[in-house]
Amino acid sequence: MVVQKTIRRHGVTLAHGPFVARETALVCAADCRKDGAPITCRATALTACLPPKGVVGYDVIVFVGLQRFVAHRQREEIRLALSTEYGIALSDGEISHLYRRFLAYLEALHEARADKLRAALAADGGWPLHIDATGEDGRGTLLVAFAGWRHWVLGAWKIPTERAETILPKLLGVVDKFGAPCAIMRDLGRAMKDAADGIVAALGRPIPVLACHMHFLRDVGKDLLVDAHDRLRDLFRRFDVKKGLRTLARDLGRALGKDIAQARKGLLDWQRTDEGHVLPDGQAGLATVRALAQWVLDFHVDGEDQGFPFDQPYLDLHDRCQTACRAADAFLRLPLTDPKVQKNLRRLRRILDPIDAEIPFRKVAATLHARAALFAELRDALRLRTKPSGKSPKAPTVLSHEQAAADLRDIQTAVDDLTASLVQRRPERGPAQDQRQAIDIVLAHLSRHGRFLWGHAIQLPPNAGGGIRLVDRTNNGEETLFHHFKRGERRRSGRKILSQDMEQLPPAAVLALNLKNADYVSILCGSLDNLPQAFAELDAGNRRRSSLVLRAKARVADGTDCDIASASLPAEDRTLIRTDDMDRRIQAAARSRPPRS
Repeated sequence: MVVQKTIRRHGVTLAHGPFVARETALVCAADCRKDGAPITCRATALTACLPPKGVVGYDVIVFVGLQRFVAHRQREEIRLALSTEYGIALSDGEISHLYRRFLAYLEALHEARADKLRAALAADGGWPLHIDATGEDGRGTLLVAFAGWRHWVLGAWKIPTERAETILPKLLGVVDKFGAPCAIMRDLGRAMKDAADGIVAALGRPIPVLACHMHFLRDVGKDLLVDAHDRLRDLFRRFDVKKGLRTLARDLGRALGKDIAQARKGLLDWQRTDEGHVLPDGQAGLATVRALAQWVLDFHVDGEDQGFPFDQPYLDLHDRCQTACRAADAFLRLPLTDPKVQKNLRRLRRILDPIDAEIPFRKVAATLHARAALFAELRDALRLRTKPSGKSPKAPTVLSHEQAAADLRDIQTAVDDLTASLVQRRPERGPAQDQRQAIDIVLAHLSRHGRFLWGHAIQLPPNAGGGIRLVDRTNNGEETLFHHFKRGERRRSGRKILSQDMEQLPPAAVLALNLKNADYVSILCGSLDNLPQAFAELDAGNRRRSSLVLRAKARVADGTDCDIASASLPAEDRTLIRTDDMDRRIQAAARSRPPRS
């Protein structure tokens, strides 16, 4: 090798800060060539820390990526941390560019380590494939393939909508890289069902396809409860019950004015006494009537914070209104000495009068109560109750796989017993039409999905220790991943609705969550401290151009970056149709239409 040239090169790394290096490039003296280009040798001290033709080092890229996608920091926070801790000044735009580079390197490294990841999954005796998709308000649909036992994201893609012809090729690519799964856990949507069946057909082997118990229960609950719950909600809105209660609470708060602290003390004293159903006089009495209205409006605490159908908020509101009606009647049974307290208590009772009527509230509520009880029976049979809340929850009981399999058999027996009971309890004729329809809904779901609810016990091969291991009954592991991911994005953006964020985020952002798993990081690069070095090794084969550029060109060439545009208005199309030229051409064509004869 002889000296080809000497280059002054600028760089920025966490280890050195901003620097200028003078690099001597060597070239083969015999003019040997590779792919038509002369064989050169560059300084390893620079190639190990700077990307090809790049200024910002690999360690800065890793720092920015981890802060953005693992810690969910804002660009300004990342910029400030680089400035204060390392003396590195970067613009917000450069930080955005760097965290996209981080995701591209991470995705490339994930694929480069596919063989080692596959070996780790095989050593476990296989891996269950959990498939699910998430989005926000119908936008930014993100499909994720998840290894259930390891809790690794194996693949993530943006898809226009959930369609089997879009999902299946992605999942087959995962199977090709990481081996055939020992089971497939899916939701109840047709697209996921067809995609799972397509995997089994392509592999030509019997793989258990399981339906998520939580999705099953949610679907049954919606079909059972949504109509009656919507009717009850519409009744509350028609009679302005919540509006009336809020107005009463506000009016009493204004009437109490500056004396509200003393009135609250009187309310507290009344709560601690037990002198019959008598309200106090004066300010304390007004505060008590106000507290009754507020107690009704606080109906949300009766739920489990799991959303409909597991929570039925308007049924909880109805029950609190009924209870408040009975309480107000008891307080009005004896004449009150304070006319203001009596007047406002009667006002509260008038607001709640419609709920106490047979028609329309009581009949709808009775229907909803009966259906909610049926839903609770199914939920109890499936043992999908929420964990009790508290500051010191009990540690979960650790069961062996054999004990867990026995529990699962007990759950299946309970569901079979419930099915037999519903068949026996179903009225054939008579006035119990709603009860018959409710039971038919549950039985129809059990008939359609029952065979996919069982089969979670997987026999492990001898090289994995033998015995059995259970697949999770739900997709809760993946749902929890989505929850933490969206919560982090809300923390970063400050937005509750993430429609735009989900549409703009690269799918590999979910892949970055694997870096929280020590076993995944160990296989990928040993430790997070070694991640910059692993990124550098990806570019070691070609220092003329980053491997990311070649990777992007290959994807465009083979069409793997393109999906079927099945959504009505994808983001790429939105920018085209909202142009002035598009409006101009359409308006011109519309004006050219000849008048009707």
